[in-house]
Amino acid sequence: MNRYLARRLVESIITLFLATVVVFLGIRALPGDPARVLAGEESDPQAIAEVRASYGLDQPLPVQYVRYLGKAFTGDLGTSVRTGLPVTEIIAGALPVTLELAFLAMLVAILIGLSTGVIAAVRRRGPLEWASNSVALLGLSIPNFWFGQMGILLFAVLLGVLPASGFVPFLDDPVENLRRMIMPAVVLGSAIAAVIMRQTRSAMLESLTADFVRTARAKGLPRHQVILGHALRNSLIVVTTVVGLQLGILISGAVVTESIFVLPGFGRLTLDAVFTRDYPLMQGVVLITATAYIVLNLLVDLLYSVIDPRIRVGGAAL
Repeated sequence: MNRYLARRLVESIITLFLATVVVFLGIRALPGDPARVLAGEESDPQAIAEVRASYGLDQPLPVQYVRYLGKAFTGDLGTSVRTGLPVTEIIAGALPVTLELAFLAMLVAILIGLSTGVIAAVRRRGPLEWASNSVALLGLSIPNFWFGQMGILLFAVLLGVLPASGFVPFLDDPVENLRRMIMPAVVLGSAIAAVIMRQTRSAMLESLTADFVRTARAKGLPRHQVILGHALRNSLIVVTTVVGLQLGILISGAVVTESIFVLPGFGRLTLDAVFTRDYPLMQGVVLITATAYIVLNLLVDLLYSVIDPRIRVGGAAL
């Protein structure tokens, strides 16, 4: 187990290093002169040259990269061109909003997707399977922007039971915070629930026909123990993979959902950085996103070894 964990940590560190290279070169490959953007389009050549020197843009790329990497490891991601604030401070203000939205949306997705997937596999060729498949198809087909607008129209405008938009920090007012996050979480989690449902159903159907399930039934184990303790646990590898990947997408920013419900999260921050050509903020956002993906993939791999002992034993034997 320790050898498996050490190998995954080394792989994650190498991947993170390569991600910093891609982020650094990718931002500088964008069209336009960053120094001109930082100084302003109407600035004279002398002002542009001063900005280029102050930001180190006149140095060779390897020198710029080493400087960028050193600052990034100390938590210095630069200063936003648009606001003049440190990039780390801006990201720290927006990231908790997206993390809460991602957690609630994933909670909704797991509760709906996992339960309906198990039911569809156990009640195969029955009304419950058809109903689950229909709901999953709707979840995959309905766009978030339409679903969100219909939710606002129904629950905020017609019924008046939930606010239409805005954000209140959880520590300031927990009840109001949850009232404002329910609709975005359901809208964002519905499509993910459909994916989890389909993957859970497929994995459960395969597990229910496996030899170890037939053996468990032959031993006379209760039906719920066979389904939940044997078939579902063996199917969680696939579900964990889907959840890890989808959670990474959520953390990287749900641009459409956050825009509809006016949430000051990571998605809107990314969109604003692109539109205003705020290069330091764009660089910081992409780096944080890549880091989140790498960390989540590492956690998913570690969960594999907890769910399936064969992975733990195989990793330790390497």
